[in-house]
Formats: sequence, C-alpha cells, structure tokens
Amino acid sequence: MDTRRADTIAQELENMILTGGFSDGDRLNEIKLAEHFGVSRTPIREAFYHLGTAGLVEQIPRRGVFVRHPGPMELIALFEYMAELEAACGRLAAPRISDAALDDLEQANATCEAAVEAADSDGYYRENERFHHIIYAESGNSFLQNDVIRLHKRLKPFRRIQLQLRGRLSQSMAEHRAIVAALAAGDAIAAGEALRSHVAVQGEKFHHVLASMQKVAE
Repeated sequence: MDTRRADTIAQELENMILTGGFSDGDRLNEIKLAEHFGVSRTPIREAFYHLGTAGLVEQIPRRGVFVRHPGPMELIALFEYMAELEAACGRLAAPRISDAALDDLEQANATCEAAVEAADSDGYYRENERFHHIIYAESGNSFLQNDVIRLHKRLKPFRRIQLQLRGRLSQSMAEHRAIVAALAAGDAIAAGEALRSHVAVQGEKFHHVLASMQKVAE
C-alpha cells in the first residue's frame, strides 16, 4: 500500500471538508474519489481511516462513509483537553529531558524557522509534529504519551489548518522558543504553562478559521 499517497489524499480531503468543499452529512463515494485521484480504492480506504481518526467522517455499515463536521463546542473541549495533556508533558519533561533531546528540539526549531521563511505551513507542521512528539516521549510517562498522541492524531487537521492564518507561523515559532527555553532551564511550571498557552492559542485561532469556513459554506 502506498501509505504516502494515502496521507496526501487524506490531507486533500481534509482541506476540502474544512473549507466547505463537502457539507456535513455528504457521502464520500469511494469509486469516484479513486478515479479523481487516479488510484486504486485501497489508498482511498486508508485515507478514510485517517479522516475517521480525526472525527471528520463516520463510517456506517452497509451505507458508506459520511462527512462529519465537529461542532464548535466539541472542538473547544478537545483543544482544552489537549492543552492540559501537553502541559502535563511539559511539566514532567522539564526535569527529565536529556541533552540529546534538547538538541533534537533545537534542530526541529531550525527546520521550522526555515519553513516560516518559506511561508510553508505544511512543512512547518510536519516538523512541528516531530517537535511535540519529542516532548511527549521525554515526559517519561508512557500512559500520558499514548493518550496525548491519540488526541494529537484526532486534532491534526485542525492544528494544521490554523497554521495557514496570517502571522500564525511566526507566532508559533516564538512559542516554540519559549518552550525549549523552559525545558532547558528545567522549569516545570514555565514549561507546562508555555505548552498550555501554545495549544490553547491554536484552539482560539481555529475559531477564526471556523468562522471563515462558515462564510465559505454560506
């Protein structure tokens, strides 16, 4: 299976769902989408799986796959929960993080910086994922790590699309620097607060994206 192709298709379908290309409740036709993307039905099914993980589609047995637009209150709750989980990772990682992991975070930030200069929001997000996963691992708590990774996957399309807002890349970059500084200093409280506000800002920014999506739908 061409996993990379399935990921690309999932991302394109995410964009279409989040920008009004599909309405809530629309049925996604597997055969037509396979023809549209010039692939077999297997990558389409894999893309549907990714969309289902993010809560953007619902698969109903013997009926098909249907678009599901999460409501504002659901998104608020998810981002609030994500912010608290990431804050916990930061607090635990601060006294435990290794020098090698700090170097990896600095390298991830350097790649993110290049993406900011290139105005490449998707490139920034890919490295941003690595940045956050390093912190999850350095928390030293496998139960927390598993929970936060699971929610990260669900919120991926929403966290990615908000990076397309004007000025958000440079703002996120500044937040990354503050997170690394707190972790390097071993300051658990500052690291937790920096990560909480980083993710909470993403939730707040997404409300602006949500408003834009609603205008497109109108």
